[in-house]
Amino acid sequence: MTETLSPDETAIAATEAANELGEHRSLWADVWRQFRRHKGAMVGLFLLAVITIATLVGPIVYPYDPYALEIENANQGASWQHVMGTDNLGRDVLARLLIGGRISLSVGFAAMIVGLIIGTVVGVMAGYFKRLDGPLMRLTDLFLSLPLLPLLLVVIMLFREPLKDVFGPSLGIFLLVVFIIGATSWMQTARVVRGDVLSIKEEEFVLAGRSIGTRPRNIVSRHILPNVLSPVTVAASLGIATAIITESALSFLGLGFPADFPTWGRLLADGDDYLQINPWRAIWPGVLISTTVLSVNFIGDGLRDALDPKLRSKG
Repeated sequence: MTETLSPDETAIAATEAANELGEHRSLWADVWRQFRRHKGAMVGLFLLAVITIATLVGPIVYPYDPYALEIENANQGASWQHVMGTDNLGRDVLARLLIGGRISLSVGFAAMIVGLIIGTVVGVMAGYFKRLDGPLMRLTDLFLSLPLLPLLLVVIMLFREPLKDVFGPSLGIFLLVVFIIGATSWMQTARVVRGDVLSIKEEEFVLAGRSIGTRPRNIVSRHILPNVLSPVTVAASLGIATAIITESALSFLGLGFPADFPTWGRLLADGDDYLQINPWRAIWPGVLISTTVLSVNFIGDGLRDALDPKLRSKG
């Protein structure tokens, strides 16, 4: 005589059997499992998390004001009182690095979002609508052919003062830097997304949607966009690194944020004049910029591998 299981016992047994067979692993669980196997990506994620938390919490708990002047303590080296020393006006270098990290990371994330939105929209439109493919790709080629640094310098010189007058010195420069970096970093994303859309739109589920009269915007929003998340996610991680480097270069040249906004690039530029007296003042912001960019690049490599279905199938 066979034993009859209760509904609850049947459900538990089915769940255990499914778990043993690996049938109920979600997509994002597989992605995370593959991502964790990438040691460089995990190290990068840890370092980026530490830097981000430090810039968010540090200025609140650290006892020194990044803008307080102590001329009598100018150009001091590392000590128990000032962990990373002081600048030429006696301001604590660590306090300025922490508050400057907020600005640099904010610019990186905001510019990445701007570039990602532009690149995704252009790539989807060019890949799905054949009549738009030629004009949009020629526009992309035009932006790729432009010398970006001279273009950035010209745009900032033209619009810096008007935006400062309208939005104020801090918000005006922030909006200008974010927009110009995002508007000149979308081209690679657009090309990658376009290539994926060209292949996805020939899949059977998209053709079935067309055959029953689904509107193009619904096909794009419900079927195309969810299937291009992989390249978009990788482009997002790498876009942060590009934005941070570009902002640092602009600040180093004196065309980014004003001197009273201590971004990492501005601190690196200010420390350049005091290399003989206090070299660590320039080394610390350079180390933070390099560590952040390397961390983001490692995370991007890990995401690229984790989002590859061939590698996930082996896990």
